Amino acid sequence: MIRAAIVGIGTWGRNLVGAVQGKSELIGFVAGATRTPATAELYCKQQGIRLMESYEEVLAYAEIDAVVLATPHSLHCEQIVAAAKAGKHVFVEKPLGIDAKSAEQAVTACAQQKVTLAVGYNWRFQPALQEARHMLDDGHLGKLLHIEGNFSGPSAYRFAREHWRHDREEAPAGGMTGRGVHVVDAMLYLARSHIGSVAAQSERLVHDFGVDDTTSMLFRFQSGATAYLGTVIATAEAWRLQIFGSKGWIELGDVAHLHTWDLKFSLLDPQDLARKQPPEVISYPKTSTELAELEHFAKAAMARRPLAIPGGDEVHNVAVLEAIVRSARDGARVQL
Repeated sequence: MIRAAIVGIGTWGRNLVGAVQGKSELIGFVAGATRTPATAELYCKQQGIRLMESYEEVLAYAEIDAVVLATPHSLHCEQIVAAAKAGKHVFVEKPLGIDAKSAEQAVTACAQQKVTLAVGYNWRFQPALQEARHMLDDGHLGKLLHIEGNFSGPSAYRFAREHWRHDREEAPAGGMTGRGVHVVDAMLYLARSHIGSVAAQSERLVHDFGVDDTTSMLFRFQSGATAYLGTVIATAEAWRLQIFGSKGWIELGDVAHLHTWDLKFSLLDPQDLARKQPPEVISYPKTSTELAELEHFAKAAMARRPLAIPGGDEVHNVAVLEAIVRSARDGARVQL
């Protein structure tokens, strides 16, 4: 079993702990650290987690094999490099970082130290998204032409003015770091192609402080396929993915997103192209994507098998984020 330390014991850090603690035979949390330890003392005691005074103390602790980082975005890459030097495997919440150079350095550090690095893109563990990729790969959907995505909600209202999630350096391009990067990762997973260019716009329309709340963009993949992504963080919860192939479409979407998704699809009838095909819906057994992603990480760590690699999707996603910020700022399409 991988003995892990949780670093950052806020809402999402506790969600990750709760997904595996006492439920997994592959990974469990034995230690932890957070910026406000007084708020986590009781929780850690209840979970059997040894609460430490600092991240440095965690890395020096011989009784852990890995760290799980649920910390502010700007800290990720530096913390990953430090963990790699200490010989610890790393699971980091998305995004990997907020600039591509640091992200590449972090991935390279893990590769050099032969420790496993994983990034928390849990949508890849949704059976419906896996089936969508299978339908593209086996030709069922035809050639991938276009993907439309949206991931929105009330994030701008949830956090006080002084919270780090309202820091424009921590959360460039509004909802992209908290929400939109999930959609970008899903698009990369489906397209099996990196993004070649971005045209974006991003505005703050509600508050007189904090991050942008209304962000949208157009992508062109290196494969030639196109995509649209929007993220609005001053509205009600909603998310959606629609994948258009030359033989039909797939739609995923709902209000909640941490449950197990359904898949809806409609295919052309080649014998009657004018026929309006009613969509079919496929449901899947209930699954925990957080449990699945952490156990996937644990298996890779025990085998010392790399997950995030130099030049891979995780680093490319950060480069796309940088391009979105630059395009929105300059009002021009950016090539990657």
